[in-house]
Parts: sequence; structure tokens; C-alpha cells
Amino acid sequence: MNWFKKIVPPGLKKIFSKKSSTKELWLKCDNCEAMIFHKDAEDSLFVCPECDFHLKVSAELRFQQLFDEGSITYIDCPDVPKDPLKFKDQKKYVDRLKETRSKTNKKDSIVIGSGNINSQQVVMAVHDFSFMGGSLGMAAGESIIIAIEEALNNKCPFILCASSGGARMQEGILSLMQMPRTTVMLQSLREERLPYIVLLTNPTTGGVTASYAMLGDIHIAEPKALIGFAGPRVIENTINENLPEGFQKSEYLLEHGMIDMVVHRKDLKEKLSILLSILLNKSNVSKLTFKLF
Repeated sequence: MNWFKKIVPPGLKKIFSKKSSTKELWLKCDNCEAMIFHKDAEDSLFVCPECDFHLKVSAELRFQQLFDEGSITYIDCPDVPKDPLKFKDQKKYVDRLKETRSKTNKKDSIVIGSGNINSQQVVMAVHDFSFMGGSLGMAAGESIIIAIEEALNNKCPFILCASSGGARMQEGILSLMQMPRTTVMLQSLREERLPYIVLLTNPTTGGVTASYAMLGDIHIAEPKALIGFAGPRVIENTINENLPEGFQKSEYLLEHGMIDMVVHRKDLKEKLSILLSILLNKSNVSKLTFKLF
């Protein structure tokens, strides 16, 4: 390939370099499979321009989209035992963790931080699906507890952005223990009358749905997000019946009273700001409620 490098103009070398891979230049919509130019995806908040499907975003990008510029303070996630069960499937769990941390540049599947949403202080915990499917393990559970403690110390609302396949199987019962631990900790928020708002994104399933993700004061979902415990294919194969159209999607859950509202990503910050003002009794409730709906 040396001859190729010599004849290609400098401006085109970037296109064929490893750093400018097709994966970085284009994204594929999980819903309609349309190819989206990365810059266009950024401009649309990573919402597909063809079918309006909300693509997965990193935890850091979620903070940037929702928090006031310059207000984000990230909170260190705790160190926990890496592999107390000495788990091994196709590879050792410690090796899988090491690879994922190197690939994502994250300690674990949840990123926590504090900041402002339209000048209202909040603490937020965000699942990052790129880290082992946003799965719930010991580090993630401990991170949520630390985030709740931070909200309690600052007497401010707590927001959770869920995107997870559920409990992390490599941690077994130690992962499942995080469900009651986080649930008990949430009770402290209620005792202090501090709001807890949950944003459900695609997908939110398994033990996360069966615990803290469905215990909020307000549940918001992004459009067309898959939200449930077992996936639809598992249910259909178990009961040998076809499920209703749209089953476990945001709109279906809203229609059946499982969540409070479905909000487009471009409107999320404004809606959260209004909800926070209502829950904290900071403004005229009737006027804000009108804006909310």
C-alpha cells in the first residue's frame, strides 16, 4: 500500500486513515436501519431524521444535553471488588472488565454528577449502555447510593437516566443485592421530601426495571423506548402467544398507566425544569402544569 500513500493527496488521506473509519463517520439507526452522517446525528441530538427513533447516547453526552453549560461536576465512582465470584464464561470476568474499561474509558456502567438544570441544582446518575449493556453490578449500585447521598447532603432532587439490560450475570447474587440496597436508599429521599425523577430510555429491562427505575415520583420515557422486565421474544416463547402491537414500548406503557409522560429528547430539559419547579413549589403551579402538557 506504499504506492497508494504516495499518490493520494493529503486531504484524502484522512478519509482512508484508521482514525476516520466508517464507523466514526456514519451511524446506523437501530429502528429503520438508515445510515446517518455523524455530524447530522449530533445536530439532531442523536435522533434519527428518518424515523425519529432516539439512538443511544453516552452518559457524558446525556449530562451535556440536560445540564446548564459549565455546571457539571462529575463524582468519582467507588472502587469495589473486581471479581469476588471468580466468574468465567467465554473469558474471565476480570479480563472482560479490563477490556470494557479500556474501550469505554469508564470505571463502570453508571456515571454520576451534580449540576444545574435551568439554574436548579440536581444530582443525576446515568446508565451508559456501552459499558456491558449498562448492567447493574456492585459498582453501579454503590454509585447510585453515593448519588442519592449527594442529593440528600445538598437537599436537591435526584434524577436517574436508565438504559440497561438488567443485573450483571457475572456478579450473580451480589448484583441482585443492589436492587434492595438502592430501593432502601431511595426511601431516604422520600423522608426528606426530595423529588426523584426517572428518565427511561431504550432499552430499560431486567432487574433495573424491577427495582429503582420504576420507583420514581415521576417517570418520563423517550419515544419508542423498550421498557419491561423480560424481553418480548422471551415472553412470546414462554406463553406461546403473540403480544399486542407496541407491547413494552413507551407509548404502550403510557396508555396503560405505567409511566407519566413520553417526551422527545429535544424537549427533555424544558420538561424537567418545569417538573422540578412544580415539585419544589417554586412557581405558579397552574401555569407550569399548562406548559407541561
